[in-house]
Amino acid sequence: MKIEKIEGIIISDVNFKESSKILNVYTKDHGLIGIISKGCRNLKSSLRSVSSKLTYGVFNVYYKEQGLSTLISVDIIDPFINIKKDLSKIGFATYLIDLTNQVLKEANSETIFDILISALKKINDGFDSIIITNIAELKYLNFLGVMPVIDCCCNCGSNKDIITINGDAGGYLCKNCYKNEYIVDQKTIKLIRMFNYVDISKIRELNISDKNKNEINKFLEDYYDRYTGLYLKSKDFLKQLRN
Repeated sequence: MKIEKIEGIIISDVNFKESSKILNVYTKDHGLIGIISKGCRNLKSSLRSVSSKLTYGVFNVYYKEQGLSTLISVDIIDPFINIKKDLSKIGFATYLIDLTNQVLKEANSETIFDILISALKKINDGFDSIIITNIAELKYLNFLGVMPVIDCCCNCGSNKDIITINGDAGGYLCKNCYKNEYIVDQKTIKLIRMFNYVDISKIRELNISDKNKNEINKFLEDYYDRYTGLYLKSKDFLKQLRN
């Protein structure tokens, strides 16, 4: 086996035998790979602190293309210190990792990796966790194959007189197709479209009202429930935090 340096982040880990773990590591270049961290559960192991969920760095491993690679060490890129000391941030980071794990079952793209890492960095830097998470959620819908219609009316295709966006309907609704759906603020309509195109890593400032934030989050919750079939316990925890 050759030694290889691989940038990645641990998205889940399971105990293996008496003192080891198997790490599911999402990597930039190889996608999702399995790495065995031998003896990492021993108190004196040098691998103990780098063998858990949310560890992001360069993994030095004996790499196997098929089967489990073996961990030698990890050079941490970002320890996400601010996330790890804040229960709310931990909740959002956990949800994003869990959601990413589900998205990877449908698609594998370097872009997914960039979305996840950029989102975690922004949450760690103190940007609004809900907004950053919503941006990632919207972008992930492209890879799940159920992107909402956000460039015209989802019913008739008109790009004029868009008055709301609705999760059950599947996207934008114009005034001619509107029935009795909740009418969101016009800024909410514009922000959702902007979220799809913005590069998370380049965000420098976020000034979004609570009204717009709540409307965007409600739309995405409804849309995910109706069109993705995903159920994540970590999402329930986020709802409890908001309540």
